[in-house]
Amino acid sequence: MASRTIRQRLCASLCAAFLAPLLVAAQDATPPGQFSPATQASVATLHGVVRNAATGEPLARALVRIEGDADTGALTGGDGRFEIPGVAVGPQLIQVRKPGFRDRPYAAGAVVVDEIGPAHNVWVAAEMPDVVFTLAPTGSIQGQIELSSGDPAQDIVVELVRRTVADGRAIWQAGGLTKTNSEGAYRFAGLAEGTYVLYTDPAQDSDAASTLAEAGSGGAAARAGYPSVFYPDARDPSGAARIRLRSGEQAQANMTLTLEPFHLVTATAVLPQTSASTPADHAAMSYTALVMDTAGHQLAYGAKFDGESHTVQALLPDGNYSLLVSAVPRMGRSSGDDADAGPLVGTVDFSVVGHPVANLRVPVSAPRPNPVQLTLLRGETAPVANQNGLTTVLVSLAGGWIDDAMVSAYASGSAPGPLAAAYTLPGAYWVHTHLQKGLCEASFTAGGANLAREPVIIGLSGSTAPMDLTVRDDCARLTLRLPQNLTTLAPGEEPFYTIYVVPDFDSTADVEPVTLRPSTGGSMTLEDLAPGSYHVYMFDAPVQLEYRNPAALAALPNPGQSVSLSPGVASDLVLEAPGP
Repeated sequence: MASRTIRQRLCASLCAAFLAPLLVAAQDATPPGQFSPATQASVATLHGVVRNAATGEPLARALVRIEGDADTGALTGGDGRFEIPGVAVGPQLIQVRKPGFRDRPYAAGAVVVDEIGPAHNVWVAAEMPDVVFTLAPTGSIQGQIELSSGDPAQDIVVELVRRTVADGRAIWQAGGLTKTNSEGAYRFAGLAEGTYVLYTDPAQDSDAASTLAEAGSGGAAARAGYPSVFYPDARDPSGAARIRLRSGEQAQANMTLTLEPFHLVTATAVLPQTSASTPADHAAMSYTALVMDTAGHQLAYGAKFDGESHTVQALLPDGNYSLLVSAVPRMGRSSGDDADAGPLVGTVDFSVVGHPVANLRVPVSAPRPNPVQLTLLRGETAPVANQNGLTTVLVSLAGGWIDDAMVSAYASGSAPGPLAAAYTLPGAYWVHTHLQKGLCEASFTAGGANLAREPVIIGLSGSTAPMDLTVRDDCARLTLRLPQNLTTLAPGEEPFYTIYVVPDFDSTADVEPVTLRPSTGGSMTLEDLAPGSYHVYMFDAPVQLEYRNPAALAALPNPGQSVSLSPGVASDLVLEAPGP
């Protein structure tokens, strides 16, 4: 429900942004060649057709209605046609929906079930052509889970993951979960075209068996269960089969789960001593733990802290694992002089081979993240940069799994010098710079490695190599303009265009897509661009561009427009209309 509320608010914002300039423009003199609403009747009939985007065939019983007005709408007939009489002339926001179909998404690549899609901007006139809307049929992935024991595979949790694009890179994104029914069947519906992966959560052989050990249990504890499996039969993401789903396709993915022993793993966090003679106080700390594979991917197995034995415990099948343990002081308790310094963190690698694993020791210590050194290169004529702004370095995992979509702050500051860094879990990370106004990136390195090309390696004590961010204040500006033939307002659905300005040089700054439409003037100025050469890509639909992948850019049908930006100079670019 929360995501739907966010989408509704976004739509409301888009509505306001679309309607306001059009209503103002309607009162002004109309430029030559532009459509003038002032000469039209006060109401008109909106008419057109809804088609299947995959086949082009008309869609019957699709609902077409005015956004925000539940009483004004019409269902399409057998020929896909609709008519809505009495619609006020001028700008209207039209919503189109039909069960089993998706309108254009808010963000291409997002996994959203029952997606309504953003409203269509339509300029209604007394005499206007048919408005043609297209809806894409959704697909589904369904399957049957069988258990080696022959028992019904009921309530097995199946998780869905989809390949998508975030910040210019292809990543995996969690797409929801479901449970098998009493016959072991499951189904994911309402899926867009794309590439998917499926895996099951671990399960015990009976409802009475916990996935974790009981409090105070001994080291010999073991239970039978079904390990987490990636479709069709892999134990880690690298072996998972890719399910390539076309628009409207129904895919079948069956799995067999094998009953195996789950062995108890116990680990003790070794706290730093407050002095040579005073042991650390476990009761003063609260513990959490993550079970990961050897590549650093978090696994679906749970771990908990047993207060009686003061150990972290997990029930795991045979395999190679890593345990990440963190300890924080409990409220109102103290664990020595460093109790307020934040979490204590440690890791240990281990293997489970046919028997319990006991007495693992995990030394934990207070992480000391290394700061990012910020250096400012001053231009000869550039104004003094705003020192009240904030430069922030964000990081996202580069491990090749669903946690790559999580972005967290690593360092921030408002002036040249060291940027204060926050603790980040160990791993390989891509960095993303967000600079204060008036600054643009010159370079970002770690121990000489270019962080636009290589991820930074972060250990328990922060970056394993010094991180150096160099910025400059002689940034360029670029004004993007639609060509004249695309700025004319006419009766019917208003087109819009998505533009990416991609640097030809290395940069850790994310490229934010720009949306241009005739009703808002057809132009936008981008500021604080690093001087250098760029390629500008224009699309006539929402697109999530894999702009950090040279092969993906080279595969585009449109090679993009090249533009060179000079230090401190404002430039103009008239965009080229996208090809067919």
